[in-house]
Amino acid sequence: MFLTIAIPSYNRPETLIELLNSIDFSPNDLEVIICEDLSPRRNEIREAVQNLISNLNVKYFENEYNLGYDENLWELVRKSSGEFIIFMGDDDEFIPNALEQVYNFLKANAQLGYVLKSYISISKYGKTEYFNYYASTRFFDKGERTIIELFRKSVFISGFCIKRNGLLECYTDLLKGTLLAQLYFLSIQCMNFNSAYYEVPLTVQKQKNTVPYFGSSENEKKLYVPGENTIEGSLNFMKSFISVLDLTENKLNVQLKTRILKDMSKYIYPTLACQRHRGFRRFLNYVCSLGKLGYNSSLYFYIYTIVLILFGKKWCDYLIIFLKSKLKHTPYL
Repeated sequence: MFLTIAIPSYNRPETLIELLNSIDFSPNDLEVIICEDLSPRRNEIREAVQNLISNLNVKYFENEYNLGYDENLWELVRKSSGEFIIFMGDDDEFIPNALEQVYNFLKANAQLGYVLKSYISISKYGKTEYFNYYASTRFFDKGERTIIELFRKSVFISGFCIKRNGLLECYTDLLKGTLLAQLYFLSIQCMNFNSAYYEVPLTVQKQKNTVPYFGSSENEKKLYVPGENTIEGSLNFMKSFISVLDLTENKLNVQLKTRILKDMSKYIYPTLACQRHRGFRRFLNYVCSLGKLGYNSSLYFYIYTIVLILFGKKWCDYLIIFLKSKLKHTPYL
């Protein structure tokens, strides 16, 4: 098997079917693996998958226990047989005709360990934001510099494309609750293989009224509240980056944290903006907490804070989307 589309499923039968229906390319060496994580709507998900009319090679599994996000990613790796894995969130979709192009790119560059995708996000208000990290396709040599270059850009799980070989040998249970196992995968493979950015947008994130379920598992419930993006949850998530970096540094015997935190600080606007609605005092306390974690290591951290206080999230969001649409890619800071 050459390619596995790996889907961690939890409580979203409707959007899962929309995702499966968006897979418009199905060669003989492509499989779809679904690991349902003991959600309240398991029976509906099972029935929806069983009733799917498709020529896809779908393999559906039900976890005996609720594993949580990170452990379910590991479970998908275990169940997969593809040389490459593309992970997909169960509430996102593939862009028409993009999967075939990515498949052909992988076939032509099978020596790669990781491929950073381009993607599109559509807000519930219909605003489209393009996540084009570079002006065109790029290749990167293996090593620390590539991990640092790609780490921040690789958080969003849908379209996350990784070589499977060697991942399970690096298994650790220390990632539970971080929601960032994919960044550990990236670090391992970028240290061992060359990597690339592929310019064709692969997935679309439609910001519907779907509920985020992080916090439902035993590994996550003390860190996150399902359906809410609390200040405490945001801070716990940002602490997770540091935990993953500490683990990666120890595993690979490299020095990454200081340089990656500085890079993240330059692009930390979304992390700041997500809590701007809390009111001035709570927002300022949140900003100070992020600073204590080390995310204030660039001037941009303070610029974003000031403009969010002065103009609010809505107008700042519009400005950033406008600038990115004119540049055609994420600006280099």
